[in-house]
Amino acid sequence: MNLRDVELFIVLAETCNLSQVGRRLGMSAMSVSRHLAQLEKDLGARLFQRTTRAVSLTSEGEEFLPYARTMMEAEQGARIMFSEDAGGASGLLKITAPSGIGRRYILPLLPDLMERNPKMKIDLNLSDDLVDIVGQGYDVAIRVAPLRDSNLIAHRLSSNPRVLCASPAYLSQHGIPTTLAELTNHQCLRTAMVSQWTFVKDGNLLSHLFEPRFICNNVEGVRSMCKAGAGLAQLTKADIHSELATGELVEISLSDADCHMLAIWALFPTKRYLPCRVTVFLDALKSSLKRLMS
Repeated sequence: MNLRDVELFIVLAETCNLSQVGRRLGMSAMSVSRHLAQLEKDLGARLFQRTTRAVSLTSEGEEFLPYARTMMEAEQGARIMFSEDAGGASGLLKITAPSGIGRRYILPLLPDLMERNPKMKIDLNLSDDLVDIVGQGYDVAIRVAPLRDSNLIAHRLSSNPRVLCASPAYLSQHGIPTTLAELTNHQCLRTAMVSQWTFVKDGNLLSHLFEPRFICNNVEGVRSMCKAGAGLAQLTKADIHSELATGELVEISLSDADCHMLAIWALFPTKRYLPCRVTVFLDALKSSLKRLMS
């Protein structure tokens, strides 16, 4: 398999236009087609659907894309390793993460990380929506929610239990719930993504359904209202670590159930070679989480 053909495949997957690929790589459209045909022959799979108007990835092409990117990154890494000015990570690091985790735990790391790795660039997407990691070319996704079955590779970074909490002012006015049943007597706040609270009782997961007093599409809105005394919230420890430490929020323990344990995960498109820029970022994030969440 020729790496030049693999590079061509990646560019065509991004542009879906043979002429654009030719201009970018200095080749004719006919030459692009020949190289693509050779790659498909080498792999024994059709990578693109071609019509007179459009080019699009087949399912086999979509499956091959993360491996193709990994191959090119490995080749670049090998060249850098033996170059005279090798030093630190390089290239574009594309990260996607929930907005709350990103603002609290990722953004503070980046100035030092970029200073120590002057050849590295970072593209950070902070969003609470699920994104297509493979299709949009992300190197790594940070996730807090329970993982769904997928072809992505998951690496656990830190434990992150759910925590039932409220402000001291709210608890002083409304009392502290001690059982699941008593939660129905309280004002409850939740995010739009989580329609119910989850607890563990006698080793089994159970859901607490309720009519929320307040709903917000991100964690920060719920946390802000909870701090203001608007009601109870079930957030993760990573979401409210600072507020628990300062006493702005108080953790509530129930006698008949525990909150569900979650984790913070890093997801990758493939388990093969991880570029240096990914590993240095994850090492920094893991160390920070260990220090802050202990």
